[in-house]
Amino acid sequence: MNPGQYEIAIDPQWSTAIDTIVAANAAQPGSLIQILEQTQKEIGYLPENVQAYLSEKLDIPLSEIYGVTTFYALFNTEPVGQHTISVCMGTACYVKGAGDIVAEFERQLDIKAGETTQDGKFTLEACRCLGACGLAPVLTIDGHVHGRLTSADVRNLLENYE
Repeated sequence: MNPGQYEIAIDPQWSTAIDTIVAANAAQPGSLIQILEQTQKEIGYLPENVQAYLSEKLDIPLSEIYGVTTFYALFNTEPVGQHTISVCMGTACYVKGAGDIVAEFERQLDIKAGETTQDGKFTLEACRCLGACGLAPVLTIDGHVHGRLTSADVRNLLENYE
């Protein structure tokens, strides 16, 4: 399909915000990632309809936009919680018990890695490497690093963010 050939269902507030972001950035070569970052910051995530809207606005194939959003870990295609917990599953962390920490978060939050709690408070992620092997096992909550943890620390961490 050609751009503009069909209507994309999108929240009017989102389209206004996206139009503003596109107008401010589209003239710059290689601005797709910047536009995606700003759009995600405004909306919270990049659902398929938003990607399709950007595809039309930028005259870029949807497959290219989808490829970028799914390649880079900083982009979310599903809603995320108020607090994002990222547990490092790299070798050093895994060997020192990161799997047990993930399991304890899953138990206490009643979700699996990659999911968000029903109240929208927490999103749990298992990630490749946070680059803090000396603190293994390590995790971040909203970008704040917590290291040398055990599964016994999970309850206290959650209480600090509730």
